[in-house]
Amino acid sequence: MESENVRKDIQKALLYDLRLIFSTGEKDTYTREEIVELLDKIALAKDQE
Repeated sequence: MESENVRKDIQKALLYDLRLIFSTGEKDTYTREEIVELLDKIALAKDQE
């Protein structure tokens, strides 16, 4: 059960990271390609940690 809670916490943290990226960005709208590029950057950054 504890691992399930950890997984949920990680998901919430990732969603919050995404929210911050979009809310502090310079743009009001993003293309699909831009969103995919941002997600790739997040994934690569997480691999570096």
